[in-house]
Amino acid sequence: MVTKGLKPERVFYYFEELTKIPRCSHDEKRVSDYLKGVAEELGLEVHQDEALNIIIKKPGSKGYENNKRVILQGHMDMVCEKADDFEIDFTKDPIPLEVREDLLIAPYTTLGADNGIAVAMALAILESKDIAHPPLEVIVTTNEESGMTGAGSINKDLVDGKILINIDSEEEGVILVSCAGGRRVIVKAPIELKDSSKPGYTLKVSGLLGGHSGMEIDRERGNSNRILGRVLDSLKEIDFDLYHIDGGSKSNAIPRLAVAKLGIEDDKLDQAKDIVSKINKLIKTELQTSDPDLSITLEKGEDLKEAFTADLRDKIIAALILIPSGVQRMSQDIKGLVESSNNLGVVKTVEGYVTFESAVRSSNSSLKEFTSNQIETIAGMLGFEFEFYGEYPAWEYKKDSYIREVFKDAYKELTGEELKVEAIHAGLETGLFNAVLGDIDMVSFGPNMWGVHAPGENISISSVERSYNLLLEVLKKID
Repeated sequence: MVTKGLKPERVFYYFEELTKIPRCSHDEKRVSDYLKGVAEELGLEVHQDEALNIIIKKPGSKGYENNKRVILQGHMDMVCEKADDFEIDFTKDPIPLEVREDLLIAPYTTLGADNGIAVAMALAILESKDIAHPPLEVIVTTNEESGMTGAGSINKDLVDGKILINIDSEEEGVILVSCAGGRRVIVKAPIELKDSSKPGYTLKVSGLLGGHSGMEIDRERGNSNRILGRVLDSLKEIDFDLYHIDGGSKSNAIPRLAVAKLGIEDDKLDQAKDIVSKINKLIKTELQTSDPDLSITLEKGEDLKEAFTADLRDKIIAALILIPSGVQRMSQDIKGLVESSNNLGVVKTVEGYVTFESAVRSSNSSLKEFTSNQIETIAGMLGFEFEFYGEYPAWEYKKDSYIREVFKDAYKELTGEELKVEAIHAGLETGLFNAVLGDIDMVSFGPNMWGVHAPGENISISSVERSYNLLLEVLKKID
């Protein structure tokens, strides 16, 4: 095992086991069955629902049988992203792992520490016979990364806990007590075609860092879909044909790669290459700090016989430029917190349509509606269709919180330092649990990890150990 010898031993054992099981969003049957099997082998009460969520119950340890019941919660799915030149089949291949000093890293793919580390910690606690803990309910949800539909379908009659510890944060020494709400929106452009005989070329935007569209949207990283729109807009002066467009893979990941298939007349090719070269230099200068490896290239591609009509081409370019993407408003109450954002995460040519999928986030419900309405208005002006799904509520700050105080006391005792209490712009399942389960006392925490939702995702080994020890101390203190 790659993680052999790492501590906490059983946490990393279970984490590596999870990396061997396919668990991209919407492909969670095998990992859900694995979790059910582990619980059954441990002789614990386990429930698997139609959404493949798992609920495992364990009585309190000796002396803790009648203490407050606690929910440990995480999600089993992961964002599956890979480096452009790396071959992997996420439906069957394990995640390739490496240990580099204090980091456990997936050099060429996402690691799945978001949120496999939560599941691994919970399983280690469930199997232990000597950890002091109150009665536990472990809830592991499906499809968190693509709409949070698992959390929204939890059967509240199976859950008794009134304290919930979400282990889906990414910075040690911080607990989260509030998060943004959001929804996914899709704009659909009906495809209209014309005959074309122009030689084929491939326009490619690559080399961007990408990242989590909630956690890292404030870093102003380049969005490959937006950049592709700018290049295509500049190329309109040569009257090219547009055959196909494809950018990004997840609405909640800042897109790193976008490709368009073009038709360009031979006598316009030099002009086209000059335009691409100039805008490549221009945007590289704009993004020299956030995305120094940006590359925009135009190369010979496949000759195709049908292209989008000129009117549709222009409307697609307009959508790429007009749909808001990035930070929309910073919080006026909490310094440094993004209040509202949109990520134009996925653009695809599918059967009959070109689709534009965005992740809208806001801690203010009216601003979430406003951003969504902006996109709907743009769609209407262009004659495109509009729909949304995956609505999830914000998690509002709770003035009085028992579990927050327990975490603060435990952290101070273990480290001698004060625990930071913060809000986050990313969406967490806590908002949905508050809606589904009623008014429960919640916090979110987790170890240090970086590059979430992007190839090269990594997690600090020592931070996992410290965070796990903090969790054990918190469980010991709950009366």
